[in-house]
Amino acid sequence: MAILTEEIDELARVFARKFGEQSYKDSDKGMELSEEMADILFVLICMANQTGVDLTESLKKSLEKKTKRDSDRHKNNTKLV
Repeated sequence: MAILTEEIDELARVFARKFGEQSYKDSDKGMELSEEMADILFVLICMANQTGVDLTESLKKSLEKKTKRDSDRHKNNTKLV
């Protein structure tokens, strides 16, 4: 969990610099959004392997649940029209 938290912090830093108001620091140079996302995915895969979680099945179930639950969610959102 500590490693995952560190990786999420790095992704948050890239987002804050790239899309927010924070300016880049010298230590941020070379940090890429895609690399930070991939680092998080790698850590999650490792955690799943260590705990016996089937991520493929879990993701499938999550997508099915969200698709069913949110199928009409955005249709009446005036902000998205």
